[in-house]
Amino acid sequence: MNKEQAFLGTFHGEKAVWLKAGKYEAALLPEIGGNLIAFRDTENGYPFLREPGEDEMEAFKANPGVHGIPVLFPPNRYVDGKFPWEGKVYQFPVNEVNTGNHLHGFLHTTPWTVEEFGTGAGSSFVTVSVTVTEQHEIYTYMPFLFTVKLRYTLSSDGLEQHLFVKNNGQAKLPCLLAFHTAINAPFAPGSSAEDCQIKLTIGERWELDGRMLPTGKFQELTPDEAALRDGGVNPYFAAMDNHYTAVPQNGRNRMELTDKKLGRTFVYDVGTSYKQWMIWNNGACGKFFCPEPQINLVNAPSVDLPADQIGLFGLEAGEIWEETARFYLK
Repeated sequence: MNKEQAFLGTFHGEKAVWLKAGKYEAALLPEIGGNLIAFRDTENGYPFLREPGEDEMEAFKANPGVHGIPVLFPPNRYVDGKFPWEGKVYQFPVNEVNTGNHLHGFLHTTPWTVEEFGTGAGSSFVTVSVTVTEQHEIYTYMPFLFTVKLRYTLSSDGLEQHLFVKNNGQAKLPCLLAFHTAINAPFAPGSSAEDCQIKLTIGERWELDGRMLPTGKFQELTPDEAALRDGGVNPYFAAMDNHYTAVPQNGRNRMELTDKKLGRTFVYDVGTSYKQWMIWNNGACGKFFCPEPQINLVNAPSVDLPADQIGLFGLEAGEIWEETARFYLK
């Protein structure tokens, strides 16, 4: 029997595309934001991503941002829901009551189209997409014509993610995007939070105000944050909802989660197009954390700093932007 499989199935009752290759399996939910909801090492029993349980599915559908790999477009917070762009100000819904901001954009809640799935030499794959036209609900808030595609490929080398954005219209398209990736720490059933150590390619920490918006200034890293950058630290050393610049190390922009008990490291190599990291650990919960690779600074269109510094860019008519990421165990 061929070890590689790609097939339509269900995940706790929801339509899912399942991928299998070697000791790995993954599941994607096209109708819930194109969320890659599961990536597992079935041989060792390691669920790398935070998955909702069967009794958590309704809560997950109501808030699909803290399980699996949600796609945020545009990502994170925008003051009063305002999104200034190319001389116009677009109004997004204020959906975070305690800050009065818009949070996380529109792609993680919209249905995606399954374009194809199948198997190749030693791999299985799925491609899903969203194409926004004048008739799409996203167009109400972001009146641009564009396509976003996600392709996941599973092989003995782990999980590869390929992201593709194309401007189908004439107006310049804001290309602001992130993934709210939820990583189990620990990922091994016999390990504890104390066995975990993370390292991230962070640079400087942005100062955030009371509404969780950047002031444009930096804050000095704490000793634990310096250890996060330089060698590794427990992911729950403090409650984190922190925003950092991304500074590649050894040509890579990545998160490394090491289980010291096992002597194994789970790597999330996100690519160097992401110039910012958001790190959230749900109040140092001891169960999961979210290393979020982000193209742009939070609230970037309203921040008076050089566009290249804060990852604020757009695509002209017909232009394409793409990036790859990889998840693997070493």
